[in-house]
Amino acid sequence: MAQVSSTKALKILLYLLLAATTAAAAEEGGAQAPPYDLVVAQDGSGDYATIQEAVSSVRDYRPEGETRILIRRGVYREKLVIPANKTHITLVGEDVAETIITHGDHANMNRMGTFKTYTLLVLGSDFRAENLTIENSAPQLGQAVAVHVEGDRAVFARCRLLGNQDTLFTGNGDSRQLYHRCYIEGTTDFIFGPATAWFEQCTIRSKKSSYITAASTPAGREVGYVLHRCTLTADSAAEQVYLGRPWRAHAAVLFMRCSLGAHIRPAGWHNWGDPQRELTARYAEFQNTGPGADTTQRVPWARQLTPQEAARYTPESALQGCDGWTGWQGVMDN
Repeated sequence: MAQVSSTKALKILLYLLLAATTAAAAEEGGAQAPPYDLVVAQDGSGDYATIQEAVSSVRDYRPEGETRILIRRGVYREKLVIPANKTHITLVGEDVAETIITHGDHANMNRMGTFKTYTLLVLGSDFRAENLTIENSAPQLGQAVAVHVEGDRAVFARCRLLGNQDTLFTGNGDSRQLYHRCYIEGTTDFIFGPATAWFEQCTIRSKKSSYITAASTPAGREVGYVLHRCTLTADSAAEQVYLGRPWRAHAAVLFMRCSLGAHIRPAGWHNWGDPQRELTARYAEFQNTGPGADTTQRVPWARQLTPQEAARYTPESALQGCDGWTGWQGVMDN
């Protein structure tokens, strides 16, 4: 009996040591990502060869919750739609620089207009994209949207959004969106629309002298765009860039604790040729740094927030709505 007890004790000790080692490794390397439900690979090694096929296969309004889809390296030439009945979908690229979704429509093709030019259209709520490059490859011949988001509670983490005019359309006034450590580039009004969107530690690159934001925030919506701890950079051709102009009268944009390059114009903001919008547009800055952060020549109708006013702007207050959503779960840890 004593021999059996000793054996049991040894097994228990070994089990505890293994558990402690596993826990320590998990703590050091971060929590393990959940497994993928589907894999997309162009070489036939996955479940599907195209992203659209994988998305279309997901059960409508999936009661099980999130569907995680791994996208292997490759250039996917798709005009991708996440339908409204496909909710809780997460697309994860194998490598952000080598997992590319690209298309090349622009507004002047067959009189297409701006809003059909998307490379990725997100209609379903609770969408998430990680480690992906999403590109509108059209030349500078008019508006050409790379990402168009209508669904609520959308998250883009560590993604590259590439294009020229109108790269990112945040297209629904009731939508809440989070962009974390993303790279977003464009020429004119390349972040535009009515949604509430929080941009955290993103790199915003202007490709020519023009305008970065063109918000159309609804009049009753307190928060439009908040760019927090972002870095504004520019190509050599972009020497005179405005932070934004109001696409609609009540546009709301805040640059807070951002690094603003020398390409930002001293005036900062533009009224879109309509002095009446100076009375309603809600443009503000707080504790920005860099050569473009000098506010001594800013337009008089833009505001510099006090510390007390700035403290009201957090991801929680901006995004939580009635359901308490903030988008941070699983984002800030990566």
